[in-house]
Amino acid sequence: MKLKPSTRFQLACATLAMLAAGVAQAASITLYSAQHEQTVNSLARDFEHQTGIAVKIRTGEGPELAAQLAAEGKASPADVYFTENSPELMFLEEKGLLAPASAAARQAVPAADNSPRGDWVGVLARENVLVYNTRLIKAAALPPALLDLEKPAWKGKLAIAPADADFLPLVSAVLAIKGEAATLQWLKGLHDNAQIFDDDEGVVAAVNRGSVAVGIINSYYWARLHTELGDKGTHSALFHYGNRDVGGLINVSGAAVLKSAHNPDGAQKFLDYLTSERAQTLLAKNKVTYEYPLRPGVAADPLLKPFGELNPPRLSVQALGDDSQAVRLLRQAGLL
Repeated sequence: MKLKPSTRFQLACATLAMLAAGVAQAASITLYSAQHEQTVNSLARDFEHQTGIAVKIRTGEGPELAAQLAAEGKASPADVYFTENSPELMFLEEKGLLAPASAAARQAVPAADNSPRGDWVGVLARENVLVYNTRLIKAAALPPALLDLEKPAWKGKLAIAPADADFLPLVSAVLAIKGEAATLQWLKGLHDNAQIFDDDEGVVAAVNRGSVAVGIINSYYWARLHTELGDKGTHSALFHYGNRDVGGLINVSGAAVLKSAHNPDGAQKFLDYLTSERAQTLLAKNKVTYEYPLRPGVAADPLLKPFGELNPPRLSVQALGDDSQAVRLLRQAGLL
């Protein structure tokens, strides 16, 4: 049957539209990101410049984005997930939603900082610390063990942000090392002793201005505050836990390609980029992230304590788990 010229024209337009959509899809990736927006925006622009692949970014908190990905399943528009803490990646790995990471990305960072199954890669790391106000308390008076903060002596002197996504892995670490009974006792002690803040930014600011003596945070929050206020405005310092104490937990930020990715090749290129010397160097020097690059040979910002001098607990990302029990215990202790 011969088609009318108008019909042929309509079919041709439809075909061109479909081809254009396919090209656009191949030339872009969608990133679900729980990392610092300024950092991710900078990385995305550099990646676009290097590869020609556009990056569409959807931001949010790590646990919420992980839950969204699980709910979306195969219908998710996401190609890549980049988050601050390994438990969220372990959660998605257990759900079978992640594709194997490229060999290049996995080999660029230490194996211990990657998925045990090869489904995601570590990008950055940072240390859990105690921040203290140098006018209110001396370093010698600080507790040598994280669990000491449950004692009545710390009532009214401590600040925490239990709803912050960065607090969950610390609870999971205490659970993995000390067991459920000790973890619940510690959390109930924190409930009795601590002033509660919405996030770690609130904790470090309160300690720095002298509203409270000490606070549990990730180290980069203090580094960012110090950069903002300078030496004269900084009235706080960091206490680094030693003796493999759980309080010195190292958190791994990582990224993964979704099994349902619409542009798997572009997504894998983004993982390769994140672990490349170029991106790792940008991360180390951007004066925003203040985390440790995981690629060997790339030095961290000098404001951070040298990575080799940290003394974290011996705890694998697999043993740390997926944070599901941490949420339950925080609720049981009345902190959520």
